[in-house]
Amino acid sequence: MSDATVVSRGGWNVRLMAALSYFGILCFVPLVVNKDDEFVAFHAKQGLILWVWSMLAVLSLYVPGIGRLLFEVSTFGVPAYSLIGLVAVMLNKAWKLPGVYELASKI
Repeated sequence: MSDATVVSRGGWNVRLMAALSYFGILCFVPLVVNKDDEFVAFHAKQGLILWVWSMLAVLSLYVPGIGRLLFEVSTFGVPAYSLIGLVAVMLNKAWKLPGVYELASKI
């Protein structure tokens, strides 16, 4: 993970909005409310990718054979990435989560 050039210039309300990005479906709140803030948008897009990943993980349970394995890997990956994202927000940083950032930057 490397630092992006995005740094929050706002106060705790900006950090709170960015932190909401990593709590599942709540990622839509910062996407709608603070879409013009570059720091919040960065984290909200990564949070959106993590939420989509978690939804796809649930759907993978219906895939015979490998579906259960994909779900189990995701149950560790999504919370781990979310925790890393939350730490980045608290440190006022914008860490690019491997694999997640590449998809989020296309949104």
